[in-house]
Amino acid sequence: MLASFDRHVFWEALTSTPYWKGAILAFELTVVSLAAATAIGFFLALGRGSRSAWVRGVVFFYNWVFRATPTLLQLIFIWYALPQLWPAFAGSWFKPFLAAFIALSLNEAAYMSEIIRAGLLAVDPGQELAGRALGMSRARILPRVVVPQAVRIVIPPTGNEFITLLKLTSLASVISVHELLTAANELASVKFQFAEVYLAALVYYLVMVSALMIVQGRLEKRFTWTSAGRRRRRPAPAVPAISHDAR
Repeated sequence: MLASFDRHVFWEALTSTPYWKGAILAFELTVVSLAAATAIGFFLALGRGSRSAWVRGVVFFYNWVFRATPTLLQLIFIWYALPQLWPAFAGSWFKPFLAAFIALSLNEAAYMSEIIRAGLLAVDPGQELAGRALGMSRARILPRVVVPQAVRIVIPPTGNEFITLLKLTSLASVISVHELLTAANELASVKFQFAEVYLAALVYYLVMVSALMIVQGRLEKRFTWTSAGRRRRRPAPAVPAISHDAR
């Protein structure tokens, strides 16, 4: 069975320009989509904790729609159905990459909102009380006290979402985004040697995901070390403060 494996075709695919350009495009799509999803998810997370029942209802509906429907269906809907519902999207400016960006960002925002909300809730409520005791307003407590502590908690699941989103970019091949899987499909339709062609694409994904896992691990260690190091180096504050790790 292995005798039929053509190493030349495998190496040709592995070193081909469409493959590495497709990998770069997939990574770029992942980065911009996750950045937008994090920004949207942050406001959705705040909305879940709003005192307004109407705001909480809108956020719940948003999360329900995007978490309950397949990502592939959302991609197809935005690329094919959105221009029919909204003629402004029927112009030549609406490219497949932009459609994939919109779909993946909106989809991922529903998951990031829950991750961010969990991180915010994990911060001890006493931190907010300490901030108020120091005369800080609620608007200043969130970015200066709560968010910095929540970041350390949010990093691990966000790293997992980054990896998941990178793999989800392969779905964009159905709307003609020329990412890695699209390059593999095109080469497979010419060579008809599927094992070599798709194994080369698999190697690309393994390398990219492995690199992201290493970066994620270093980020987690970095934030943990910084928090611990500051506690060791700083003198005791004049005003008693609650430790970062207090739960």
